[in-house]
Amino acid sequence: MKYLTVKKILALGLGAAVSLSLLTSCGGQSQETTAPSADPTAPVAEVEKEYDKMTIEELKPLLQTVNEGKLTMVTSPDFAPAEFYVIGEDGTPSLAGMDVALAGYIADYLDLELEIVPIDFDGVLMEIQNKAADIALAGLAADPKRMGIMDFTVPYEVDPESNQCFICLEENKGSFPTLEATNDPQYQIGAQIGSIQSDFADQFSPNAEIIQLGKVTDIVSELLSGKLDGAYMAMDTAEAYHSTYPQIAIVLDVPNDFAGTCAGVVKDNPALLAAVNLAIESAVDQGLVAQYKEEAMEQATGNIYEGLLDEQGNTQG
Repeated sequence: MKYLTVKKILALGLGAAVSLSLLTSCGGQSQETTAPSADPTAPVAEVEKEYDKMTIEELKPLLQTVNEGKLTMVTSPDFAPAEFYVIGEDGTPSLAGMDVALAGYIADYLDLELEIVPIDFDGVLMEIQNKAADIALAGLAADPKRMGIMDFTVPYEVDPESNQCFICLEENKGSFPTLEATNDPQYQIGAQIGSIQSDFADQFSPNAEIIQLGKVTDIVSELLSGKLDGAYMAMDTAEAYHSTYPQIAIVLDVPNDFAGTCAGVVKDNPALLAAVNLAIESAVDQGLVAQYKEEAMEQATGNIYEGLLDEQGNTQG
C-alpha cells in the first residue's frame, strides 16, 4: 500500500498551509489533561456532547490517532474535483483536489502531520471500518447505511438540490427524458461499487442491467466506448468529465435526501470527531472550502490522472 506524506502535497500549490510539526502529546493522554468528566455508563451520544463543548486547544492533548503524531487519511483518487492526480510538466503525478487540500488544513489545525493512503473506494470504507485510518475524505455523503462503520462530520459542502445526476452520451440523451426511462431491461447502467450512486441505480433503474465498476474512470471509459448506456454520478464529477469529454451529457437530476459532503471519522473516537468538526467549521467560515473547490475544478481541466499509481509511483495504463 502506497503512502503519501504531506511533503508531496505541498508541491500542488492548493493553498493549504499544512504544518509538518508533530504533537508530542498526540496518540496518548497527558497526565495533566483528562477526558471530559462523564458517567462511564452514560450513552455514547452524551459523552460526545462533552467533547463538542471543548475548544481545539483542549482537544489536542486528547487526540488518539492510528499513527502517533499523524493524521492518516484514506481517499480514492478517481473522483475529480474531489481527489485526483495532476500530471506535472516532467510527467510526475501529484495528488490534488478539494478533499486533499481540506485534509491538509484539518491536519494543520490539529497540529498533526498528514499521511494520505490512496486506495480504491471499497478500500476507503474498509480501512475506516477496520480502524486502520483516522479519517476518510472521498466525496462522502452521510449515507445512513455507512453510519455503522464510521462517524460523519458536519458537512463541508452543502450540496444544491441537483448534487447527483444521470449521464449518457450526447447522441443518446433523447432516450432518457425521465428517470423512469432508465428502468428498462435493454439498458446497461453503470455506477461505482459501494457508492450512493449504486444505490440510486438500484432505486431508479432496478429492471436495467446494473454494471458496478470499481473506479469512476472505468465507468466513463465504458460509457465512451458504448458499453454502457448511461450511469449515475455525482454532479461535480460529471461536470468535470463533461469539460474533458463534451460528448458526455448530464441529462437528469437524481433526487436525494443527502444534506452535503462530509468526512468520515473512525468510530469510537469522539475527541477526534469533535476536533475535525472544529477544523471543518473553521475552513468553511473562512471560505477556504469554496477556494479549494474552485482551484480543483480548474486543475481538473488540465492534464490529470484518475486511479491508483503503480508500486513505482507512476500512472497505470
